[in-house]
Amino acid sequence: MEGGPRSDVGRWGGNPWQPPTTPSPEPEPEPDRRSRRGGRSFWARCCGCCSCRNAEDDDWGPERRGDRGGRGSGSRSRRPDSRGSDSRRPGSRGSAVNAAGDGTIREGMLVVTGMDLLSSRSDQNRREHHTDEFEYDELILRRGQPFHMVLFLSRPYESSDHVTLELCIGNNPEVGKGTHVIIPVGKGGSGGWKAQVTKSSGQNLNLRVHTSPNAIIGKFQFTVRTRCKAGEFQLPFDPRNEIYILFNPWCPEDIVYVDHEDWRQEYVLNESGRIYYGTEAQIGERTWNYGQFDHGVLDACLYILDRRGMPYGGRRDPVSVSRVISAMVNSLDDNGVLIGNWSGDYSRGTNPSAWVGSVEILLSYLRTGNSVPFGQCWVFAGVTTTVLRCLGLATRTVTNFNSAHDTDTSLTMDIYFDENMKPLEHLNHDSVWNFHVWNDCWMKRPDLPSGFDGWQVVDATPQETSSGIFCCGPCSVQSIKNGLVYMKYDTPFIFAEVNSDKVYWQRQDDGSFKIVYVEEKAIGSLIITKAIGSNMREDITHTYKHPEGSEAERKAVETAAAHGSKPNVYATRDSTEDVAMQVEAQDAVMGQDLTVCVVLTNRGSSPRTVKLHLYLSVTFYTGVTGSVFKESKKEVVLAPGASERVTMPVAYKEYRAQLVDQGAMLLNVSGHVKENGQVLAKQHTFRLRTPDLSLTLLGAAVVGQECEVQIVFKNPLPVTLTNVVFRLEGSGLQRPKILNVGDIGGNETVTLRQTFVPVRPGPRQLIASLDSPQLSQVHGVIQVDVAPAGGGGAFSDIRGSGRSRETIPMASRGGA
Repeated sequence: MEGGPRSDVGRWGGNPWQPPTTPSPEPEPEPDRRSRRGGRSFWARCCGCCSCRNAEDDDWGPERRGDRGGRGSGSRSRRPDSRGSDSRRPGSRGSAVNAAGDGTIREGMLVVTGMDLLSSRSDQNRREHHTDEFEYDELILRRGQPFHMVLFLSRPYESSDHVTLELCIGNNPEVGKGTHVIIPVGKGGSGGWKAQVTKSSGQNLNLRVHTSPNAIIGKFQFTVRTRCKAGEFQLPFDPRNEIYILFNPWCPEDIVYVDHEDWRQEYVLNESGRIYYGTEAQIGERTWNYGQFDHGVLDACLYILDRRGMPYGGRRDPVSVSRVISAMVNSLDDNGVLIGNWSGDYSRGTNPSAWVGSVEILLSYLRTGNSVPFGQCWVFAGVTTTVLRCLGLATRTVTNFNSAHDTDTSLTMDIYFDENMKPLEHLNHDSVWNFHVWNDCWMKRPDLPSGFDGWQVVDATPQETSSGIFCCGPCSVQSIKNGLVYMKYDTPFIFAEVNSDKVYWQRQDDGSFKIVYVEEKAIGSLIITKAIGSNMREDITHTYKHPEGSEAERKAVETAAAHGSKPNVYATRDSTEDVAMQVEAQDAVMGQDLTVCVVLTNRGSSPRTVKLHLYLSVTFYTGVTGSVFKESKKEVVLAPGASERVTMPVAYKEYRAQLVDQGAMLLNVSGHVKENGQVLAKQHTFRLRTPDLSLTLLGAAVVGQECEVQIVFKNPLPVTLTNVVFRLEGSGLQRPKILNVGDIGGNETVTLRQTFVPVRPGPRQLIASLDSPQLSQVHGVIQVDVAPAGGGGAFSDIRGSGRSRETIPMASRGGA
């Protein structure tokens, strides 16, 4: 479909790259897209348990354009209607009210003159709830856990007085929906809500308030009612007393509970992490600033739920919330956070490789309401990690190498070749991504049979639709491991990504196709994430798959394939093999010549003659390839037990004009054994390594004091890099900053110095990237240990816009 989501070159199989064409990025969906689906709402398609609503629910549906009002990145930047006045609210701004509603305060009434929610970052509540790192002044709680507060009264509290706390969320709060919570002090509430007096001293009343472990997450209005013989009093709503409530992985009664403190420290509280890319043999890694505690990010996460019109009643359920986030982090269907673009043309936005974190993206979406250009899988996953960690879900970013994209539910990757085993790209609609990045989040699954709690896959990269929309998960990792593809959500697609087989089909003389080779260990060969407590990587392949080649693994694959569109694919296999073929990984560097090497081994007792074909092309990391730009054909005679290396040199000038994103290349190797008709087939992807940025801290880092960092970069190419942009970001250190440095000459070294003012103490990560039309995927990181301010203050105030932009004059650049 021309101009549709599948027209994006570099993304979909069967749509090969052609150098003369400059494709357009993924288009924005039309605002009225939902109206063309026969009236079915987003919720009816996305989440069955959230698809019911009353006609009076005003919080349904996407936000109307024109209703946004002013928006900033501060804590007051939610949708205007998310806390606006309503006739059914317990109070509104203005004068206090009594039972008569005339505002008269009679003698003897118990008047609440004020309250202290103990909400500052250094107070007991924020520390005990593990929310003291949030750069907010409001009270931020985790559900299922008590907090403390103080009421200031007009007279001493008496045992005959009645005090009631009330929390409300949404436009039409209702007790039955959990959006209006009433907590009588000293009497116990419902659903786990209760409040008790811990101390009464003079005109101060200290309370301990318990929140429900099943509470709705979001931003609540909070107020107090009193009743005594002299009359009733209601404290008017004050926005300074709003309360955020989040999921609580520290609470055993919360279904997101995690029973490992080191896991909680890593998967909930860590503000940075490593994201892996490249190929299994050449793993690259980059540091990502999740920034879930940065000022404005929590509001952005809640705005995402508001923007899609998620019913507040569904916001207590992590299954529903994570599914919505997987839909809303991409822009298809719902004008969500990020616009995907795999075309290589990023002139109308930011190259996905240039982002260094999620903060700039989320604050831009909050500030403007517009989808942010552009993202690819690791950006979608990085933003998803930020959002889910911010809301309280233990979440990690996961990379799957050799990740399959199954387009026809066959649960196999089908690759077609002509009679000479040259790829038929127009038939190859399935593709194998060099790597794909998604998320695991931890929760119980009360909607599934027992045995499927724990890690759940959530994938925000738009690939295939689920119930008619571009979302994926949550899907139990246990169901993936055992091939139970009938379990919700989206298990067939994810299973194929990690554990399907690559099936090679050869065109015969009569035009039909025959399976000539099945590569059983090609898909999901390595699945990794950042290790807990270190920057090492952890192999988690075993959580997704039984050992390759084991009976349990084969059973899982064949069980899953039986539910696919080609359940009899294994019946046509031919296993006659005595010549083995292996591609040796070479360390290839961007801007330098390289050599590819294939090793043939005769494992039989008779000589073998192999006609070998090598085809080299560039490839997007999604597996979509360009045309072959170099090939080699050779006949090799192998004695019994002998091996021989076949090499093909490739000069920089041969591949320079061909390169696309990630600097990746695909080597298709095929061969035919003359004596027994054995067919050899292998696809090998490798990437050209790019340089790192070198960051050096110049002096000590102290909260509230200016600090300087030096960034050094050497251009590895003999050509000039034009319109070079640096990005700098680090939670607690530096709000997102863009530096325009102009051009950098061929093989030139540049040195930049930048200042920043730390706002939070402790170990921090300062992350930088470089991007230009000629070179991308260049980044660097340095750990900064920030000391508290000399006066003892742990935090420095931080406010302002989501990012700053600066042009670096040529004179300030160093050189070598």
